[in-house]
Amino acid sequence: MGFEEEYQAFMNAHLQARTGERLRRLQEGHKQAEMLFVKQVWWPLFHHFRYLHPEYEVDDFKDGKRYLDFAYIRPAIRICLEIDGYGPHLKNISRWQFSDSLERQNQLVIDGWTVIRFSYDQVKEKPRRCQQIVQQVIGRWLGDELDQTSLSFVEKEVLRLAIRKGEAISPIEVEKYLKLSDKTVKKVLSQLVDKKMLIPASGIVRVRSYRLGDQVKHPI
Repeated sequence: MGFEEEYQAFMNAHLQARTGERLRRLQEGHKQAEMLFVKQVWWPLFHHFRYLHPEYEVDDFKDGKRYLDFAYIRPAIRICLEIDGYGPHLKNISRWQFSDSLERQNQLVIDGWTVIRFSYDQVKEKPRRCQQIVQQVIGRWLGDELDQTSLSFVEKEVLRLAIRKGEAISPIEVEKYLKLSDKTVKKVLSQLVDKKMLIPASGIVRVRSYRLGDQVKHPI
């Protein structure tokens, strides 16, 4: 299915699973900024919404509840993704409210969350940069998962380089990074393409760069 169908199914599943305040927050809190994020940043990267939770409820440091715009949760991984709009309410925020906002974020970090924040303007005007940041932070854990595969050491290191960079890599970059000959690098890159771990990103007769393949970008 395409984005519209997958997104609707994603939202319907969460709406049906919630009641009370959690349902109200999802209905009222998931607005244009959040929709733009999943359309322009998340979907182009992963083409699925597995492990992603909108308006995710967490315990507040003041013994109440608060809601994260998105939470990406997998075993040993908890990433908070926030999209902040810029409006009149930010100009009128008090110094105590500003301090409270910082304390809330600090508490998330103390509780083991990785917190990533984007402005609405970033999501709207620079979605590719946002994609790179998301890919890099999630890639820290995807890179660790490579150790569970049967890939060679060199193949794993090439993929880790691509994950950390968050965009296409060139054979010359791989040569410098791993200090290998161009012949060896071409062979390794070709093997990773055959395994669908990498995809040619530019060039036809002679490939000049490679990007991550679906098996790496779309974790199971």
